[in-house]
Amino acid sequence: MEEEKFTLLRRFQYSSEAIIYQGKLESQGIEVYLRDNNIVDSNPLYSNAVGGVKMFVKTEDFDKANEVLGEVSLYSVDDDHQPLKCPECGAEQVEMETSIDGVKSFFQVAILGAFAQFFSKYKYKCQNCKFEFN
Repeated sequence: MEEEKFTLLRRFQYSSEAIIYQGKLESQGIEVYLRDNNIVDSNPLYSNAVGGVKMFVKTEDFDKANEVLGEVSLYSVDDDHQPLKCPECGAEQVEMETSIDGVKSFFQVAILGAFAQFFSKYKYKCQNCKFEFN
């Protein structure tokens, strides 16, 4: 039986990111192998030490996998899947960010950790001009 060869496709800081992309690739029929995800899951601070979660694909699927992941937008999109545009400079490099405003919100989140999403405020930030908007 011939040995299958896998090639490193991407590295991720957290396994949750890798799992999302793994699902995308597997839905396209591309076999994915993750390495070091258990180490990172046991202690996320180890991620930098081990080089993050590594995603491997079969060598023959490498180009197809790159193409599939290239179609995934790295920035925020609207309900019609169109990239959000910065109202200040018009760039399409907008990311959603979470923030906690004020000491009261900080302590509520610290005490009710699991319910942090209810106290967090979301805003968008342009990666081009650093303009923040709602």
